[in-house]
Amino acid sequence: MSRPNYSGGLIAYSCTTPTQPGAGNITNEPLLLDWTGGNLRLQFNSPCINAGGNAYIHTLEDLDGNERVKGGTVDIGAYEFQDPTSILSYAWLQQYGLATDGTADYADPDGDGHNNWQEWRCGTDPTNALSVLRLLMPSASFTNVVLTWQSEAGLSYVLDRSTNLQKSSTFTPVATNILGQEATTTYIDTNAPVGSLFYRVGVNSP
Repeated sequence: MSRPNYSGGLIAYSCTTPTQPGAGNITNEPLLLDWTGGNLRLQFNSPCINAGGNAYIHTLEDLDGNERVKGGTVDIGAYEFQDPTSILSYAWLQQYGLATDGTADYADPDGDGHNNWQEWRCGTDPTNALSVLRLLMPSASFTNVVLTWQSEAGLSYVLDRSTNLQKSSTFTPVATNILGQEATTTYIDTNAPVGSLFYRVGVNSP
């Protein structure tokens, strides 16, 4: 029987066993260079590479004085691996049996029109074409438009609106920092103008 390994608070973007609720937590073996010898730096294939949360960074350097973020996303742990070959989370790539050498970053193995980088950012399954960030059929009543999309719990979404799809048109934000729910998220645009409307949903930058 596994027992809790913390008391109170919230764990996020951590490598911990048993698993804990919270965004970005993994239970993979961290693959440290020499755990018993006290060398807690990451091996080249560690799942902790690019698996942290940039919002939690409090310093520009790791414990070695090296750059804290290499590859676009901070690593889990006190030491930043300085030569990542992929810009995606290694734990995410390994979860789906994808290469960590960068060759899979922009591939689209399930043919759903979203490459692996986009699938990673959206928290969708790169091996399942039905798992993709998309708006479902909206419903409208007067100035209220109810919008629903496939979502992942813990991700933050942004919703934009436009009145046409001409090249000169621009989308304007309807809402930002919409906290994603499990399976689907719903948002009501309560101030929608009359006429044809076009919406798009995206994931906020980490």
